[in-house]
Amino acid sequence: MTALWNSFKIAFSMYSKIPMPQSEWTKENMRYVMCFLPVIGAVIGGLVYGWSVLAARFGIIGEKNFYTAVMILIPVAVTGGIHMDGFLDTSDALSSWQTQEKRLEILKDSRAGAFAVLMGCCYFVLDFGVYSALNDVTLLAIVCVNFVLSRALSGLAIVTFKMAKNTGLAATFSDGAQKKTVAVWMCVYMVLAAILMLWIHPVYGAIALVTAVLGFLYYRHMAYKNFGGITGDLAGWFLQVCELLVPFVLVLAGYIMK
Repeated sequence: MTALWNSFKIAFSMYSKIPMPQSEWTKENMRYVMCFLPVIGAVIGGLVYGWSVLAARFGIIGEKNFYTAVMILIPVAVTGGIHMDGFLDTSDALSSWQTQEKRLEILKDSRAGAFAVLMGCCYFVLDFGVYSALNDVTLLAIVCVNFVLSRALSGLAIVTFKMAKNTGLAATFSDGAQKKTVAVWMCVYMVLAAILMLWIHPVYGAIALVTAVLGFLYYRHMAYKNFGGITGDLAGWFLQVCELLVPFVLVLAGYIMK
């Protein structure tokens, strides 16, 4: 039980800005860190949905720009932008059209390149547009569940995909993880998220699930082809892509079905 509690604290202190008591990063304490990554997604989903309810209650939802801006910044505020950092670094590396070795070097570079800035701006512009069009409470509920699903898929990748290198954050968590236990828990989260999505709306839920799975498969293909495996930055890239791709497709599906 102590190891679980310590893993919980490490997960929240690493992947969120939610204050947590300190815990040593020992091998024992690192075993189940990934098991709690989707819980952070549940916190984000709950806050996003709660903001929509609060905004509707006090009429803030009529102030569309303000409402949407807060909506898309909630995940950044909770995570501290750790996954966005990976998205930006990966965007720089992919845009370099260099060898695998050179791309991995670019991932380690703390400086932001031109493509990182460009892709970051494009991401938030599109994110703002998508959430502005997300007027259906049913679609929003599914998007909130996706914060859990995306992290369950990411955690599954950490313990099942090949690492591009033996150092770095992803390798640390992968080496320290009880891989079979983590994989089982990720599958449990995924099943629960799938059931909830389908319960909210069978058609839109199925569309969201298929989109997330296809994004996951592309993530593996892209990582293996361009980097020889995954890294912590690539894991962040996948999370950000999945959390934009699913609502984007849902918005399009909503317009088509109407």
